[in-house]
Amino acid sequence: MLDKTYAPADIEARIGARWEEVDAFRAGAGAEPGAEPYCIVIPPPNVTGSLHIGHALNNTLQDVLARFERMRGKDVLWQPGMDHAGIATQMVVERQLAERQQPGRRDMGREKFVERVWEWKAESGGMIFKQLKRLGASCDWSRERFTMDEGLSRAVVQLFVRLHKDGLIYRDKRLVNWDPKLLTAISDIEVQSVEVKGHLWHLRYPVEGSDESIVVATTRPETMLGDAAVAVHPDDERYTHLIGKHVLLPLVGRRIPIVADSYSDPEKGTGAVKITPAHDFNDFEVGKRHGLKLINILTPDGAVTLAGNEDFLDGAAPDAETLALDGLDRAEARKRVVALLEERGLLVEIEPHVHQVPHGDRSGVVIEPYLTDQWYVDAAKLAVDAMAAVRDGRTRFIPENWSKTYFEWMENIQPWCVSRQLWWGHRIPAWFGPDGAIFVEETEAEALAAAEARYGAPTSLTRDEDVLDTWFSSALWPFSTMGWPDETPELAKYYPNAALVTGFDIIFFWVARMMMMGLYVMKEVPFRDVYIHALVRDEKGAKMSKSKGNVIDPIELVDAYGADALRFTLAAMAAQGRDIKLARARVEGYRNFATKLWNASRFAEMNGCAPAAGFDPATVKATLNRWILGEAEKAQAEVTAALEAYRFDAAAAAVYRFVWNVVCDWYLELAKPVLQGEDQGPDAAETRAAVAYVLDLSVTLLHPFMPFVTEELWASRAGPAGRANVLALTRWPSLKGLGDAGSEAEIGWLVELVTELRSARAEMGVPASATLPLVLVEADADLRARAERAAPTLARIARVSGVTFADTAPKGAIQLLVRGQIVAVPLEGVVDIAAEKDRLSKERAKAEGEIKRIDGKLANESFVARAPEDVVEGEREKRADYAARLAKIEAALRQLG
Repeated sequence: MLDKTYAPADIEARIGARWEEVDAFRAGAGAEPGAEPYCIVIPPPNVTGSLHIGHALNNTLQDVLARFERMRGKDVLWQPGMDHAGIATQMVVERQLAERQQPGRRDMGREKFVERVWEWKAESGGMIFKQLKRLGASCDWSRERFTMDEGLSRAVVQLFVRLHKDGLIYRDKRLVNWDPKLLTAISDIEVQSVEVKGHLWHLRYPVEGSDESIVVATTRPETMLGDAAVAVHPDDERYTHLIGKHVLLPLVGRRIPIVADSYSDPEKGTGAVKITPAHDFNDFEVGKRHGLKLINILTPDGAVTLAGNEDFLDGAAPDAETLALDGLDRAEARKRVVALLEERGLLVEIEPHVHQVPHGDRSGVVIEPYLTDQWYVDAAKLAVDAMAAVRDGRTRFIPENWSKTYFEWMENIQPWCVSRQLWWGHRIPAWFGPDGAIFVEETEAEALAAAEARYGAPTSLTRDEDVLDTWFSSALWPFSTMGWPDETPELAKYYPNAALVTGFDIIFFWVARMMMMGLYVMKEVPFRDVYIHALVRDEKGAKMSKSKGNVIDPIELVDAYGADALRFTLAAMAAQGRDIKLARARVEGYRNFATKLWNASRFAEMNGCAPAAGFDPATVKATLNRWILGEAEKAQAEVTAALEAYRFDAAAAAVYRFVWNVVCDWYLELAKPVLQGEDQGPDAAETRAAVAYVLDLSVTLLHPFMPFVTEELWASRAGPAGRANVLALTRWPSLKGLGDAGSEAEIGWLVELVTELRSARAEMGVPASATLPLVLVEADADLRARAERAAPTLARIARVSGVTFADTAPKGAIQLLVRGQIVAVPLEGVVDIAAEKDRLSKERAKAEGEIKRIDGKLANESFVARAPEDVVEGEREKRADYAARLAKIEAALRQLG
């Protein structure tokens, strides 16, 4: 017997253990031999990570697909794994060493430090997997991979060497995002733009050999020490006579050219810009176009370096005050440079300036564009095939509009910097000879052999200290997790993957790179479908952040309402292309949905509704049972079609509507007289079997969304013989030919009539205790007979005092249209018509006033431009609510009129 109260915490651990016991999620579990493979690889979470709400959404949607396809009999592999998270993990371990007052990384040395990181990983890493299991993720946990495990490390090294030998990986000196605290290059996704109230300094640069000068504006005056030119627009008449001449760089005395370049915007500032190729990404490109010198004036930790800096000193004549800047931190150097320029009359103006400044998302310090030697992948060449694969449909984005984002990035792709100045990660398989020659091989022995062949004698080599960007190993994920570079059965079966589910923010950083590497290595796309989900925001539509205090912890929601409620909320709100506004009330509401199903199952159990051996739904006779089976067929078709189209919200809505509205609210309610009546003949037996069958269908359709409660309810109806399978391995229903037009006309009409009656009672202010007569206008013989059969039910569930028939609607009656048939409801003596008109008129005036107020706000361009996006969207939603309410009020007034 089911417990009286639905308690998810009591169910989830037990059900999770049951799935593990039967190995339900093993690759291919439950599939027939030769079944179609279906594979999803999990976007590998950081080994340092814990479950946040974005993870909860992403993994819920993957699990819905995996469970759905597993139940459809496919050979499913949902491949789990974790990313070694170079910077994050190294920081965690270094922080732990400091807290314990143990020797730091530099003190213990590289080998000992890396050993310590592996120890930390074994003890503390991977907490997120435990949390994913609590969420119900049906991964094949026996196949867990890690980007630093032996097999994946071998794959990374082999691919690096292959790319290098094909000329697609090379070493170059270019600008990178440099973190002066962590002392490493970082990727764009690790850079966070922060709005800063800074300044714009206007500096005067004297033109050589004249009394003229050019004024430039900069937010980083300290970088002027590395200026290599001043750029003006070629069509800017103010400066055309100066193009080709030179300015003398203040404080430095370097003679630098005035160049014409369209990068300079005549409408912005003075129209002239200082060009510092070694300290600005845009300036670097201008420098390339004009052959300008790269002058680096900062050390890796962000201090000014002038003494002994040959690039800086070449052609310069700095005085002692300028040379005294050597060694100053960049922030202090900025103050001193501004002071020196002001003393010499070269500071024209300082104006307040709010602008975006890049910061390291891990270190929190300002990021510098910095000139260093790094390893690069020639991404532009690899992108050609990756773009073609999307254009010709081998891989498709869902929603399709994300392909535009993909192409925008790919068409403007830059060389991909893959080296990092860290100790934790895949060490780059490159060795340097005494003359700077580079030997890229899979092993040191192979590198030494190559060096001996070059130099004619055994020669000692120095290993590159850098490691690879974690995105490099992640780019191999769809095939390295399947065993590549070995030709494994899994690789042959599950590559290419069926689908990828991920967020839009890593389309370039991960999706595009998997496309490039998959096509390069496997000569085939890594996945057929890429489903891009939206963001989860707070209930007001604001982006979640710790600083706002609006972050929602998914585990806290699981503890409060159960994993099923959270999962269903996320799936039900996952409309394509629309962010999710998550409120605790929504999660609570779907916990109530699970409770509704639980109570329905208890009702069925208490009324003897158990699966009947040999029950054939095609043979049922009772009208009510034929109707529900037809509704079940429609629901199964809707849910199936929606999931096949990645319409998670539509699939969830269809199963919710079927379970709550059709089964619980209507079918069980209408079946009560049969189940509980005195006549317990064949109709009652059939209805009991049909109820059990329909509840089994309900939990089966609901299982991908709410796996725990459905698995529990499935087992509760097992009977003495038990079930052949856990629900997770039970076949998805295939319902054909169960629809019956006659039963749908009978019961469907009754359901719509009662629904309209209840709505009218609410809108017209009819007292809950009042009974109402119905008058069917111009009803034919079939409808009269149907109404007479329905009369007892109408009296029981709709408080209808009686059903009569007439040629015209009586005076003082409202008229409902039910399937083209007019049903009149006399209200005289039940409702004060005049008072009700007055009440509704006031409601109408209030709604119209609110709509007018909101329209005024939305018509204000200043409000729309300046207000936060979530505030503007909130006003639009309010307007839609008031408009819907107004439409109902006006319809009610028309009825009363």
